Parts: sequence; structure tokens; C-alpha cells
Amino acid sequence: MRLKTLNFGLGEYGMVLALIGLCVLFSVLTLNRQPGEGIAAEMELTKVVLDQFPTEGVVLVVGAENTSSATMAENVYASVVSANRENVRMVVGGPRDLRDALDRLFAESGRLAGIVTGGDASKWLVLEQIDQNYPAFESFEIVVPREKLWPDFLKASNLLAIVERIVVIAIIAIGMTMVIITAGIDLSVGSLIALSAVIGATVVKHMGGPEAAGWVVVLGFFAGTISCGLIGMFAGGLVSRFKVAAFIVTLGIMMMARGLAFMTTGGFSIDQVPDSFVWLAQGRLWGIPNTVILLALVYSTAHVFMSHTRYGRYIYAVGGNAEAARLTGVPVGTVIVLVYTVSGLAAGLGGCLQASLVRAAAPNMANMYELYVIAAVVVGGTSLSGGSGRMFGTLIGAFIIAVIQNGMNLLGIKSYAQMFTLGAIIVLAVLLDKARQNGGFRRLLRGR
Repeated sequence: MRLKTLNFGLGEYGMVLALIGLCVLFSVLTLNRQPGEGIAAEMELTKVVLDQFPTEGVVLVVGAENTSSATMAENVYASVVSANRENVRMVVGGPRDLRDALDRLFAESGRLAGIVTGGDASKWLVLEQIDQNYPAFESFEIVVPREKLWPDFLKASNLLAIVERIVVIAIIAIGMTMVIITAGIDLSVGSLIALSAVIGATVVKHMGGPEAAGWVVVLGFFAGTISCGLIGMFAGGLVSRFKVAAFIVTLGIMMMARGLAFMTTGGFSIDQVPDSFVWLAQGRLWGIPNTVILLALVYSTAHVFMSHTRYGRYIYAVGGNAEAARLTGVPVGTVIVLVYTVSGLAAGLGGCLQASLVRAAAPNMANMYELYVIAAVVVGGTSLSGGSGRMFGTLIGAFIIAVIQNGMNLLGIKSYAQMFTLGAIIVLAVLLDKARQNGGFRRLLRGR
């Protein structure tokens, strides 16, 4: 028993080290010169405005909406105004907003002393065309923070994108882990994501539309999640009662759920939703993103359930040997129905998160997500033969898959090459699992 625990711990550490290694690899491969960000860059720009720009001209502090440069612009503007400088104007938005600000200044016959910007806003084409379009503005400067050598992979916006992508897959992988531990499989989760999203959005649409109250959004998300849970229960019942192969059952439900999603919306997307629709995936509680809180909550609950409850032990027993578990009094049928129900509920919650993240619901969303989820579970160390697996391993596996995909995107690798890589990772993970069961690759190659 002690030896088994030690081996498991080394396996967990190995996955963590693999994740760290991937982060280091993509950090090195995406190393570039970046405009400065953060407090240091804000202090630098503030000092430039106060010390180098004349007081008789107007200084525009520019940031791109919903980016780090917007926060930078707001902080620099606040610091300069607090220093009693009155010739400063803030522009946060897009290129059109900057043009409007320049047009107003030109109409006022004002003088442009300089433009202070950074991040995405520094790449706007309008900045390069000011001399041509506004010949009256002479001797102005465009100031950006000093560049620094920093990986694109480690940029805050990119890390946030990884978390946003991982949360849906990681939550669905909880149910998939339970299913695979029982030696089953659930191919329907991608379609259930779409179905849950369109059910939730449809409820919101018909009970208030863009003006719907917050409780209507909660009701819509609840309806979508419960509907998928009931579908999962139905799938588990077919697998348990009629002994139909889980692969076939969930393949059929995958097609049925996708078709039902298209039938519900008529094939169109639903994007007329209230502002509260995005709170689940984009809101914050005590300054912490809701997705991080939700991820920690569901994984902690799943870990406690699998490690410290009777039915958690039953799930492992059914995956190890269903007949032996039945003879010892384990309700095998109930356990199978339970894991597919949890898988459906997890997919339903994932659909609500996905819809909240993109502020829309479409019947064609989440294509191929079932492969990403299965890959995360398998890479995380759960055996496709059943009987073994851990929630923490699944979480690390989900991060590994997300980091690999994100890194390939940053490197400009084509989508078909990414699909090939994902498939190769799944095959390699299965071979490693098989080798572990057989006592090494030599035994596996000998067919033992």
C-alpha cells in the first residue's frame, strides 16, 4: 500500500513538472520585445507628462477599451490630474474615439502637445496618419513605455485567455473522470454544452430578453443544467439497465442533443441577452474571478466526494471489477446512472459558462469539446480501463491541454496540425497507461 501511494505521488509530481516544462518552453519560444505594462510603466508615463510636455498644449492619454492599456490610461490620467495639470484629456475606446478627440481638438484650434499610450492602442494605424490628416498639429510626440523583453505566453491577457478556456473543459472533465473510472465513456458532452447554452438563452429570451432580471438568468442557467443532467441520467439508465455499450449510447445522444439544440433556436444564435448574463463567467467576487472560485469549489467538492464518501469508493470498485463489486453489495446500476448524471450536469454547467463567456448561445458551439475533455482526463492519469484516476490529475491534465493549444496558437501553428498534435497526445497517454498496467513498455511490446 505504501509503495502504491508513493508511485501515485511521483506521477502527480511528474504531471506538474510536465506542465511547468511546457510553460517554460512556450515562454522561451514566444520571447519578444513588449511595451511596458503595470505600475512601473504608469509611473514612467506620468513622469513624462509632468516633466517633458509643455503646459500650453493638450496631452491625450489613450487606451484601448477592455485591455490593460485602458487601465494604464485611466491611472496615468488620474495621477496627472491629481498633480494639478489641466491640459490632459483621456481617450479610452477604439481608433474611432481617438479620431473624434483629434477632430474636437482641431475644431477648437487647440495645440496637440503629445499622445501618451501603450499596449494595443500603440498599434492603431490612426497614430501613424496624424501628420497627414491633421497638418495643423506640429511638433507633437507619441510616447509609449520603454520596451522590455517578455514572452507573449506570459502576458496577463494571454494567461487570462488560458484560464477562460480551461474552466469549461476542466469542469466538464469532472464528470468525465467519474465516467471513465467506471470504464465508461461519454461522447455527448460537447453537444450538451450547446444544448444547455441554448436552453438557458431561450428561457432568458422569452422571459424578458435584453431587459430580463437577474433571477431570470439564474432560472435559465438552472434549466439548461438540469436538462442536461436528466439526459445524462437517461444515458446512464440505458447503459445500466440494457447493458448497451456506453460508446454507442452517448454517440447517439451526442447527435440527438446537437439536433435538439438546432431545433430549439431554428439554427440561429441568441445574442440579445441582458448584462447580467455575463456575470457567471466574467464577474468577480471579493476581487477574485467567478470562474476561479467556481473551479476551486467544484474540484474541492469532487475530490472530497471521490476520496471520502461511500459512493466515491463505489465508483472505483465498479471500474475495477463490476461483477466483484456487485457480489459485495455495491449497487452497480445506481453508480453507473450517478456518474452519467454528474457528467450531464457538468456539461450543462459548462454550457452556461461558455454562453456567459461569449455573451451568446449558438447550436454549433463547443464542437469537438468531447475530445478535449477526454484528452484532459487521460493525460491527467485516469485509466481508460477503469478503476483508477484522481481529480487533481484531471485538473493538471486540463491545464496541460490548454497550455499546449495556447502555445501552438501563439506560434502560428495551423489548426489541422493542432488536431494532429491533440490526437497524438491522446494516443501517447493511452500507451503510457497501458505500459503502466503491463509493468513497462517491454512487456507491452511483447504483448504481455
